[in-house]
Amino acid sequence: GAAIGAGLGALIGNRIGAAMDDEDRQRAYAAQMSALDDGAPGAPVSWRNPDSGRYGTVVPGPYYEANGRRCRSYTHTIYIDGRPQTARGTACRNPDGTWTPLS
Repeated sequence: GAAIGAGLGALIGNRIGAAMDDEDRQRAYAAQMSALDDGAPGAPVSWRNPDSGRYGTVVPGPYYEANGRRCRSYTHTIYIDGRPQTARGTACRNPDGTWTPLS
């Protein structure tokens, strides 16, 4: 759980992640990875935690190459108590298949 929390915090920002519980973070992280790995550009990948009522969508951008790595931008909107919190960023794929956000 800690690795997922750290990974998601890097991708969506700690301010948003702090308002989420472990189950929210796991579901959001899975959607984020699915969007980055396989999502069609502009097509939202949704997640929902029925226990907390929190939900969100990740919309990946097109792939592009940077320094020999496959990268893409994304927008992750998370609804906490019905209010949208949006994180935008860019991540690049590492040789081991993980994603690293660009600062």
